[in-house]
Amino acid sequence: MVKKVTQPSCAGKPRFAVAVAEFHSTITESLLKACLDEFSRHGVCECEIEIVRVPGAFELPLTALKMGQRKNILAVICLGAVIRGETLHYELVAEACARGLMDVMLAIGKPVIFEVLAADTIKLCQDRALEGDTDNKGAAAARAALSMTQVLKTM
Repeated sequence: MVKKVTQPSCAGKPRFAVAVAEFHSTITESLLKACLDEFSRHGVCECEIEIVRVPGAFELPLTALKMGQRKNILAVICLGAVIRGETLHYELVAEACARGLMDVMLAIGKPVIFEVLAADTIKLCQDRALEGDTDNKGAAAARAALSMTQVLKTM
């Protein structure tokens, strides 16, 4: 007799959270796609990933904090893009986002993966978010989340 093996339902049980900034959405959606594809390649089911979209990079730290405080989340990935302009806004947003996400990671004791591209031009961000490129930073974010969850399991 052949026994049918079915994957247990993971509905309602996210293990990974992904916060995506909507500002520069052509870049961030490419990062998200690569992130999800990489998770899939590593056997992470779609139902184990919760995605939340926020207006911009500045809103990522609060979102990461709220998502990361949940017991069923092992790691939070933050995807965004901040591009230098003619004012100091770039420096303020990039620094606040980076510092805020570091503070969140230390506060919750879980990996918060920082893939907020900060670059002088939109082209430089696009180069790091090319679809199908193995160097896409969204894929790198998924690998980092998987790696860090394993590291923390051994501690």
